[in-house]
Order: sequence, then C-alpha cells, then structure tokens
Amino acid sequence: MFSISKRSEVEPFHAMDVLAEATKRRAAGHPVISMAVGQPSHPAPQAALAAAREALAEGRIGYTDALGTARLKSALAGHYKNRHGLEIDPTRIAITTGSSAGFNLAFLTLFDAGDAVAIARPGYPAYRNILGALGLKVVEVPVTAETHFTLTPESLEAAQKESGLTLKGVLLASPANPTGTVTGRDGLKALADYCAAHSIAFISDEIYHGLTFAGEEASALELTDEAIVINSFSKYYCMTGWRIGWMVLPERLVRPIERVAQSLYISPPELSQIAATAALGAAAELDRYKASYAANRELLMRRLPQIGLSIASPMDGAFYAYLDVTRFSNDSMGFAKRMLAEIDVAATPGLDFDPLEGHRTLRLSYAGSEVEIAEAVERIAAWLK
Repeated sequence: MFSISKRSEVEPFHAMDVLAEATKRRAAGHPVISMAVGQPSHPAPQAALAAAREALAEGRIGYTDALGTARLKSALAGHYKNRHGLEIDPTRIAITTGSSAGFNLAFLTLFDAGDAVAIARPGYPAYRNILGALGLKVVEVPVTAETHFTLTPESLEAAQKESGLTLKGVLLASPANPTGTVTGRDGLKALADYCAAHSIAFISDEIYHGLTFAGEEASALELTDEAIVINSFSKYYCMTGWRIGWMVLPERLVRPIERVAQSLYISPPELSQIAATAALGAAAELDRYKASYAANRELLMRRLPQIGLSIASPMDGAFYAYLDVTRFSNDSMGFAKRMLAEIDVAATPGLDFDPLEGHRTLRLSYAGSEVEIAEAVERIAAWLK
C-alpha cells in the first residue's frame, strides 16, 4: 500500500523525544545507554579539532560566501577524485549548514507547492516532514525484500498509477536510514535513467557514505551529472554538532540554490568549514572508528536473533539495526518507552520511519562504543526473558 500525504502540520520525530527523555534520565543519575539516534561515540578527527583551535586562536571567524569557502569546495572535489575517480568542478559544490539545510534548499528550489515527491517507506522521517511542511505531496513507496529494500522504476510506476499523481521528484538514500540498504551501481543507474526519461528530479542522499559494510557503495554522480547529491560531515566524519554538509549540483542549479541560501542561511559557519576541510584528510583515523561500528554490527547480527529480535532488513550500511518486535509487542512506541523506563536503554520506535507498519518495528543505532553496545544487548536480553 502506498501512503500519500500533503500535511500542514509536522509530525513528531520520536527519536528526538526519546533522546530528550534519555538525557533527562541520565541527568537524574540513571545509567542510560542511548541507541536512539545516529550519534557517533567518537570525537571529530584530531586534525579537524586542531584546525578549529588554531582558527579560534586567530579570532577571525565571520561570514563566508553563501555556498561556502573555495578551500573546502576544492578539498571536496579532491575527495570525489580520490574516492570515486570523478572530476567535479568545485563551483558545482554548495556547502550547507548540515544536510538538513541541503534538503531545504533542494526542495525549495526544485519544487512548487502541490508537486509530488517519492520517498521510501520506511525512511528518514525528516524527509516526509520537510516536504509536507512545504506543501508538497509525499508519495511513500514501500520498500520490501521484493524490491531489495530500495526504490525501483517499477515501484515508482506502481506508486504513480495507484495515487494518480505524476512525480516531480524522487529521493533515495544509500546507505539508507533505518533499513541499512545499500543500493548498488545498477540500482542507482536504473533510477537515474528512469528519472531522466520522465523529467523527474533525482535527489541522492549519501550522508552515510563511508559506512558501507556489504554491497557496492556508488555515488549517483558516477552515473549522471543531473543528480542532486546531498552529503554531510555528521556520520562518517563524526561531526554531528558542527552542522556542516554539502551538495553537488547540476551546473544549472548552482545560482538558484545560491539565491535561496543567501536569504535563508547567509552562509555556513566558517569555523565548521575550517574543521571540515581538515577532516577530509583524516581517513586513517576515521576508518578505525568504522572498524568499531563493524564490530558492533557483527555482535548485533549474531545476538539479536538469539534473543528473539528479528532483523527486518539488511544491515549493509549506515549504523542501524531495524528490528521486527512483533514477537513481544505490536506497539513499538510503548515498547521503546518501557525499555527506557525499565532498563535504561533508548531506542527509536518504527513509527518514525513507517507510519503504516512502524508499530511493529524498532530501530537500534550501533554508533556507540563497543562496551556500551554489548552492555545494552545483554540488558535487552535479560529484560525480554
């Protein structure tokens, strides 16, 4: 079943509500372990911290160009050359205040109120909420084992037929939150070709790039110059609180995006841009962090089925386990609340990601330390007994 929505009210983001309650309990002295949000337990790279300290000591932090510093954009172009073998003109890169600003800029520039945009269900709830708040029609397309847990041209065709809507945009995340799906090169190419053939804007959310554990990590930029790619320093680079991200745009969209960015954000924070430029050279340090997530992933893949929690989708990328909890509850919100209250482990109810079927599912983030994740699993195991 497809979900079609045009909302004037933004739905709650339960993960942040759970995080707030977890923070409150921790402040009251409870031994809380949070697996509710994708917050890496590791610090920002040492090179990023050193660069930020030096900039603060000089004391010259101010506005930059609306789309960011030439230095950071050039460094990102080098990143695409080294990682993907791509020659990206730095002028096609827009630095943003986190990936969230990138989504705002893309949606405002590409679409008019009433346009229909397809996203995966389950999927990141902020997509649905931002699109709805802007007066766009959100077409939530179910992704299942039959579609390899990703969007396909066939599923998009079926969604349009059932809804009676003509899509103006498609948004895909790979690796995906919450499913962990990695859409390989062939799947991305099929989507890019379909969107090109039907004059549909193709937005590729690549904020979990660098955190692929199985499958083929490809950028949409390898397949088309028309994709709008959004990325961030929050996840792989462990810089959530720095609020710094970027977009890679078709040349024709650079100036329209810039005009909107000037009005909404003035410029991304310069201090974060300085730190991010340095972070791009910290791959060795960051890959050690990735190894700790890989160890957590292996633990969860082994232990969760043993304690009765079925893994509902592949844990191929990002740092999430999406679980079927129907053996214990058909109320994922109540299940998450009880788990936090009774054993001080925070998780996100599936209703955030899937308004229709999410009462059966729960998402665990394994971005924490290996010690914390192991302790959380054993608490859950004892509690479920």
